[in-house]
Amino acid sequence: MLSRAATRLRACYHGGLITRSVIATVTLLAAAGSCGAADAARDQTRRQIKSTLFIPEYLPPLAPEAYGQFSPAPGVVAERISYATDYGLRIPAIVYRPAQAPAGKMPGLIVVNGHAGDKYSWYAFYTGMLYAQAGAVVVTYDPIGEGERNVQRKSATGQHDEQVEPPEMGRRMGGLMVTDIMQAVSYLAKRPDVDPKRLAVLSYSMGSFISGIACAVERRLHACVLTGGGNLDGPGGYWDSSSHKMCQATPYQSLLFLGDRGAVLYDLHAARGPDLILNGTADQIVAKAGPPFFDDLRKRVLALGADPHNVFDYDYVPAGGHRPYFVTLVAARWLEKHLDFANWTPGSIARMPETHIGDWAARNKISIPAAFSSELREGGTLAAGKDIPAIARKLLNALPPERWERDKEKYVYESWLKEARARCGTKSRSY
Repeated sequence: MLSRAATRLRACYHGGLITRSVIATVTLLAAAGSCGAADAARDQTRRQIKSTLFIPEYLPPLAPEAYGQFSPAPGVVAERISYATDYGLRIPAIVYRPAQAPAGKMPGLIVVNGHAGDKYSWYAFYTGMLYAQAGAVVVTYDPIGEGERNVQRKSATGQHDEQVEPPEMGRRMGGLMVTDIMQAVSYLAKRPDVDPKRLAVLSYSMGSFISGIACAVERRLHACVLTGGGNLDGPGGYWDSSSHKMCQATPYQSLLFLGDRGAVLYDLHAARGPDLILNGTADQIVAKAGPPFFDDLRKRVLALGADPHNVFDYDYVPAGGHRPYFVTLVAARWLEKHLDFANWTPGSIARMPETHIGDWAARNKISIPAAFSSELREGGTLAAGKDIPAIARKLLNALPPERWERDKEKYVYESWLKEARARCGTKSRSY
């Protein structure tokens, strides 16, 4: 006898929302009546996603290297490091931690940038210092083609948006970005001062799309915050039709085999842990994804048998535009609830002051790209905390200049392009 969830799924199938393969899977699971079988089916879906995006089943050895540290703010230490990722490349990163470690192990956070963002972006170093003060270890890194992964060490280049044929290259680009997140998870999980059961991703815009996939396939993550996005929609929607084909449209289109992609991905999220989707009511990028969109999406996720305690929460900042809302008090409260920061409590967060980012950037001579600096966009962000200092760009270089010059082929976009083209037509590698 079919479960109630499977019956609802049949109705969705006849409505054209999901594929016959999803119905068959859920029907079999209902007949088996086994949580183990459900977990096995989800693991198989994760393997299919990873194979489609050429994400290695077994990640490459991390091989971390350290290049020194500095103190960007009172009570905060910033470590300069790099570690390996796929395609024979390495990732440069700045890791923020408390100067005085609290008793016990700390949560670990990973900042995943939006377009034009990298570890030099205001919200990356602001987030690093803010949550280090809370008692967490925070990884910020450069996406492929940006910062120290750019041959000129420039930011806001958009190299990862450059259209490269065949379409497989877009799947490989999306897969590399997911792998980069997974390698940051590996780095944090191996640190002796980090609790591997309290790891979270904080993502923005393009980063929220990539994290929408990464947090579905990476089971070691506990929590995920998606801002300026999270609206994983249907065929022909925002993500399918994105002008950023390499890092958004092509990877999402390649997952059409999932059927109801948003519901299936968030079902995988719920099997991993809790999510928060946080957007502004005036964000034109997610304008069509209001409460009715997310309420309907939640119903479809629950229909797949997801744990109702972990199906995503969502919230809106009134009159807010497209912003990295993981720096706000709303996100801080949610993260404290799910990660338990040693230096924060719900009461201390409630009393915490806020910083208007536009004013803060002007006072500290921090450059925000013109497309993002308006009051509606990032300039209008009300960030948790105050007196977070600016950090000079040169301090945010992970590698010493002479070391980067010697080893830059291990970091830059052009090296990915050469290796990815060489791999076209082959299966994903296991390590």
